[in-house]
Amino acid sequence: MVLGLHHAQITIPKGAEEEGKKFYCNVLGLGEIEKPDSLKGRGGFWLKVGDRDVHVGTEDGFDRLTTKAHLAYLVNDISHWRSVLEQNDIQVIEGVPIPGFERFEFRDPFGNRMEMIQEV
Repeated sequence: MVLGLHHAQITIPKGAEEEGKKFYCNVLGLGEIEKPDSLKGRGGFWLKVGDRDVHVGTEDGFDRLTTKAHLAYLVNDISHWRSVLEQNDIQVIEGVPIPGFERFEFRDPFGNRMEMIQEV
C-alpha cells in the first residue's frame, strides 16, 4: 500500500548549490533542511515545502529545458508570486487553464519547469 509522497527530487548542475539556494531559499522562501551525514558528500541540498521535502540533487549532461517534468507549488496568493518572480527576472509562462485553479509556469535559473497553482 502506498501511504503518500515523501519527497520529490529535481536536479541542478554540479557546483551550482549556492546559486540554487539563493533562488529556492531567498526568492521562493523555502527552508533548507539538513541532509543526513551519509548523503552530504553527494552535493545538492534539501528543502521543506509545506509538509513534504524537495531534494535538490546535482547532475551534469542533462538539458532541463527539454522536459515536461515539474513541481507544482500550491499557493494562496498567486499574484504575489507572479510579482516576486517577475521582479527577479524569471519569465512567467501562462499555463493551460484547469477548472477551479489559477496557475502559471516558469523555469528556475537552471531550466527546471515549475508551476504555481492556486485553488479558486
